Amino acid sequence: MAGDAAGADAAFARYIAAPQKDPALIEAGKALVENRIAVAEPMLREHLRRHPCDIAAIRMLAEVAARLGRYGDAESLLQRAVELAPSFEAAAHQLALAQYRQSKSVEALAGLNALLERRPDNATYLNLKAAALVRIGEYAAAIDIYDRVLAGHPGHSRAWLSYGHALKTVGRQDDCIAAYRKAIALEPGLGEAYWSLANLKTVSLTADDIAAMQGQAQRADIGDEDRFHLDFALGKAFEDAGDHEASFRHYASGAAARRRGLSYDAAETTDHVTRSRAVFSRDLLEGARDQGCAAPDPIFIVGLPRSGSTLLEQILSSHSQVEGTMELPDITAIARDLGGRKKRSEASAYPEIMSGLDGDAIRALGEGYLETTRVHRKSDRPFFVDKMPNNFAHVGLILMALPNAKIIDARRHPMACCFSAFKQHFARGQGFSYDLTDLGFYYRDYVNLMAHFDAVAPGRIHRVHYEQMVEAPEAETRRLLDYCGLPFEEACLRFHETERAVRTASSEQVRKPIFRDGLDQWRHYEPWLGPLKAALGPVLDTYPNAPP
Repeated sequence: MAGDAAGADAAFARYIAAPQKDPALIEAGKALVENRIAVAEPMLREHLRRHPCDIAAIRMLAEVAARLGRYGDAESLLQRAVELAPSFEAAAHQLALAQYRQSKSVEALAGLNALLERRPDNATYLNLKAAALVRIGEYAAAIDIYDRVLAGHPGHSRAWLSYGHALKTVGRQDDCIAAYRKAIALEPGLGEAYWSLANLKTVSLTADDIAAMQGQAQRADIGDEDRFHLDFALGKAFEDAGDHEASFRHYASGAAARRRGLSYDAAETTDHVTRSRAVFSRDLLEGARDQGCAAPDPIFIVGLPRSGSTLLEQILSSHSQVEGTMELPDITAIARDLGGRKKRSEASAYPEIMSGLDGDAIRALGEGYLETTRVHRKSDRPFFVDKMPNNFAHVGLILMALPNAKIIDARRHPMACCFSAFKQHFARGQGFSYDLTDLGFYYRDYVNLMAHFDAVAPGRIHRVHYEQMVEAPEAETRRLLDYCGLPFEEACLRFHETERAVRTASSEQVRKPIFRDGLDQWRHYEPWLGPLKAALGPVLDTYPNAPP
């Protein structure tokens, strides 16, 4: 209050260092340590009602919010803590982490840079900065940081793992493999490192690798996450060896373990599709054509994971006027903000809210998207690709907010696409992919929603069937470029020669010419795919067309 910020900061620092003596806060801290969130949260809220400037309690409540996935709430609380005590490094680091988890990489980097001014060699801050740089496509800078961290901390297995991920993205496969192998040497039970090797797709694990993984999987002390990563890796190893029964057993085991840790509900997806079909009528979409942001910059590739979307992105990014970025989270974030839900149990206002927006609000959505994605654009090319597959659920939003954007629907045979997703462990965001029935329902919902937009917005979405691209790449590429309003360029047929960062599971495959191998791989597993066929229903029978 006296204006002595430095003195206040020092006092807060001493307070943080002092042992807590408030019984309520001690009990809340104990509950938090034991992960009894339902006990800790009300105690902390009551404490803060009586002591609103207690930054230790603010930080603890932010931890509660983070564990519940409410990263926006955590961010607000931590901003308050840092405002009260600018030198509270633990809170500042948590703030950067909360921002990173919301894909606010620019904001996270600003906070991390301030922390690193105080502690330039702090490996924790450097690791998070490298991860944030990867998120915005600054791979060279991230790799430089990992080099620096590992020079000082060569025994840190997970730093080697992150280093390998960054090297994979830029195509340094030999160095990437060496980094993953180093992580395994340091931590033999690190399942993610084995899965990362298997996930290179073009690399086969050896008999020695299989024996080592099986040995680690039998350990009683191995964690669930390491165990399901090992299962996915063993599934790929046995697939390469031609033992499809053993392969499926491990894929199914890994998927089941991953599914147990998720709260995905197939009915919610079906409900969203039903509501979207009701909201996004021909009249609504036509009425918004002159209201949204007129910029033609984005080219959206939507569909399901493992549908050939990375191949399409690589083809387009080989064109002199198109820049490839990555799977951007921005449209999903806009939809989430429009929904306004604080808890999963609450009803979302989206997509119904779209029908009540005026022209200024619709245009602001498109302009906001262009602003938040600008950080991912590293060249002066006029167009860029956003290949987040899940954006199919928000095609109506895109058509309204960005009416001149291009939308490409990447579609693959339902059995091939769904099984390829089933045997893939995704880092995040694809909760439907770990159960064959969920997968079938999800694919069916996707087809139904896209069929709706074919009817109410004819000609505005371009569909590419993966099988046709494999059979007639030049004809399909020309058709794709025509839709995008781009002249044909030979480089698009030599996409595998294009040097660019690729973050998805297909990163190594798209650095090679188109191949037919993936078309029928699912047939080796057909005896075990009955639940998938049943869930797909008529969508399987009518492919490549949608059911009437």
